[in-house]
Amino acid sequence: MVVTLVAVIVAELQIYHSLPIAPTRRIALGTRDLPTDPAPGAGGLLLAGIVAHTARFVEAELREDLVRLIEDLAADRRVPQPRVRHRFQTDRVGLCRSTHRLIANGNVLEFDFDDELGRPVQQALGAIYAAGSLPSEAKTSVFDAIRNSLVWGGDVDTRFINSVMGGEAASMFELRAWNDPVSWAMEVLDLDSDSDPNKRAVQRRFRTLLRDAHPDHGGVSDDAAKRIAELTEARDILLATS
Repeated sequence: MVVTLVAVIVAELQIYHSLPIAPTRRIALGTRDLPTDPAPGAGGLLLAGIVAHTARFVEAELREDLVRLIEDLAADRRVPQPRVRHRFQTDRVGLCRSTHRLIANGNVLEFDFDDELGRPVQQALGAIYAAGSLPSEAKTSVFDAIRNSLVWGGDVDTRFINSVMGGEAASMFELRAWNDPVSWAMEVLDLDSDSDPNKRAVQRRFRTLLRDAHPDHGGVSDDAAKRIAELTEARDILLATS
């Protein structure tokens, strides 16, 4: 006997948006099947997945406003329009549609992202506004997942799903690294934010802090790997901009 596994849609979001070439930039929401019990649930996972899938491609000049919008919606603050250069509205007339789904294929969860028409920032905005419309008891967990997804930077795969469902939330330090990488890198390497260090100064500071972070020189063993990774990323950012 052959058992055929049927793929089941467990969460779905339709995002309506203007075309990238349109003179006006607008966002609206369509169908929302976003279960969040227990939070963040399949719905929260889908929203976080959309953000993780698109955030790395959001223009640098829009990232700070995107983070601010997340914090305003998470805190139920009034959100004047437009935000992040797009107007959020209920009217869908004249807008294109992108449909994103989370699918259960047997015991495996898979994302089905619709990338054909919308710009990355439009897809991210749709997911963030959808999170803002969720029941209040689910918002904290879902927005934690979205903050984590902003800085994910990798494939939206099983590791990502485990991270989101495990309840991890990105720290403000990590959000700053995504939002303003040069300032973050200067802070990590403890360099004067008003200076413009050359490659030699960056390398010298990196080697000093790297030595201090190593357990053989008094660094905390449990934190050494993370600290060394941060120092290395900060150095690479500044060398690329020097």
